[in-house]
Amino acid sequence: MTETQESRSFLRQYWEGYKEFWAERFAFLDSYSRFLHPEKPLPHWDSSVVEEFIASDPIHGPALKTAREAAKFGVVGAVVGAVSTTGYAWRWSRSPHGTALSLAFGAVVGGTFGLEIANHWYQLYRLDTMSSQVKFYEWLQNRVGEKD
Repeated sequence: MTETQESRSFLRQYWEGYKEFWAERFAFLDSYSRFLHPEKPLPHWDSSVVEEFIASDPIHGPALKTAREAAKFGVVGAVVGAVSTTGYAWRWSRSPHGTALSLAFGAVVGGTFGLEIANHWYQLYRLDTMSSQVKFYEWLQNRVGEKD
């Protein structure tokens, strides 16, 4: 053994091996680094910028618009799920911590159910919403680059 291997503790060697193991298995995440860690942060954008993209891109614009409309189903589902489970838990248990947990659980389940309804309502399984979101991100980066 070399001196560097001897001087490293057992936990440090274990941690390095653990990181290597999972880095190999999640190597596909490197392709998302341009979205997660951009060179320049994007400026704040609002719905008017999204509407401008939807109007400018005839291919990916309608898919992005449909995805944004489907997200509203998820929000409504989360609100309905949170309120209904919280009310039910408070009525029958009068437990503050149980009510808070039911609020969180109801929001997650209701939001998931709402997104599932939107998936069928808008037939999102036929659209490639991820590529339209990536195109919007690239369009926004180019738009910021043009202003500089």
